[in-house]
Amino acid sequence: MSLKYVLLDKKDGIATITFHRPEALNALNSEVLADLDAAVDDVIADDEVRVVVFTGEGKSFIAGADIKEMDGCVGLDIVNYSRKGVEIFRKIELMTKPTIAAVNGYAFGGGFEFVLCTDIRFACSKAKFRLPEVTLGIVPGFNGTQRLPKCIGMNKAKEILFTGKMLTAADALELGILNHVTEPEQLMDEVYAMAKQIADNSASAISLVKAAVNAGADMDIDIGKNIELGYMAACFGTPDQIEGFNSFKEKRAAKFR
Repeated sequence: MSLKYVLLDKKDGIATITFHRPEALNALNSEVLADLDAAVDDVIADDEVRVVVFTGEGKSFIAGADIKEMDGCVGLDIVNYSRKGVEIFRKIELMTKPTIAAVNGYAFGGGFEFVLCTDIRFACSKAKFRLPEVTLGIVPGFNGTQRLPKCIGMNKAKEILFTGKMLTAADALELGILNHVTEPEQLMDEVYAMAKQIADNSASAISLVKAAVNAGADMDIDIGKNIELGYMAACFGTPDQIEGFNSFKEKRAAKFR
């Protein structure tokens, strides 16, 4: 598979997808989205991959959507461009494998929206976050208006969306957007340490936990509890459940497939 604008690396069950358009601070255009989509399809299909890490090359994670490509678009042109990003982001959000964002720098516009579709979020202390769309006379196009309120609450999300203000990594951590903030030189070490911890657990159980959490976020608990019950029952009799129980009884570390 030939990719120009993202780099794909796999090692020890962990796939790393790196945004690789440093001349444009990794801004998202149609070509970047196409390469991202191909890389995501690859890791979804690879049974050896248990965790997926996303990061950026250079001083930027993703500096937003490419203004040059959007300039001059009208009507269906911009709808089709936005829909492409929305569909890929949703695919990442719903993939059975856990995802980790390693935000190494600027996460503006579409970059901030991308972070919101990942499961676990790390950032270096120098990272910056912003949804500047209202300062450009537009609305976020990759579902930032939908995911941010679910992440931090309606009022705080509206403040960020209405003002277009900049957030530091510390701000994002305090708001609950991030799980962890590290020093720049420690970012990837800490990300991979968590990725390895997750990869050592049962992939089948994690996929069902993720599905249950995602489903429950959008429904009443009385429906969600039955989904969780069904997923829990589905685990029993699987190789991972048998190995997990045997390792517990034998007082040893589990060795999942």
